[in-house]
Amino acid sequence: MTKRSIGPRTLLYPHPDLIIGTYDPAGRPDVMAAAWGGICSSRPPAVAVSIQKTRQTYENLIERREFTISIPSVDYVKEADYFGIVSGRDIDKFAATNLTPVKGDLVNAPYVGEFPVVIECRLLQTVEVGVHTQFIGEILDVKVDESVLGPDGKPDIEKVRPFAYDSMRQEYYGFGKVLAKAFSAGTELKK
Repeated sequence: MTKRSIGPRTLLYPHPDLIIGTYDPAGRPDVMAAAWGGICSSRPPAVAVSIQKTRQTYENLIERREFTISIPSVDYVKEADYFGIVSGRDIDKFAATNLTPVKGDLVNAPYVGEFPVVIECRLLQTVEVGVHTQFIGEILDVKVDESVLGPDGKPDIEKVRPFAYDSMRQEYYGFGKVLAKAFSAGTELKK
């Protein structure tokens, strides 16, 4: 197949929609949407999110060194988008969206009470990458609404109903059904 070059772009499918929760210097809860992030270590469990220095969340993370990641369901796509288009310097995002800030149990950072999955993180290190700083946080705990757990006690993605961001088209997308079992589907190709 012939491929056409479209140049260096921030293209990766899918981008998660991560809502980063921190407290500002005055102790007010703040959240922002970040799509530049993902798991970066299995042991210790860790996640990385990249944030521009101009963001209120950048300042909060540098000062507080703890944060949460809330994963919204498709029911909250408008609120999650809003978190990415206004600044916590100018507005109380929780009040504007009628969502609930909840203080983390293990970190001094808020999460969004209505979102089904929450990850509590303590900052391990930062890495400067162009106009972003990558914040690498050790995952101290994952909290999941009981309503989205499957019979096996694990989160059920069809109940969580997260969504992804397409950076090229600047659109949000939901997920479909299971395609195959990981670490199993490819075994038939082993020789």
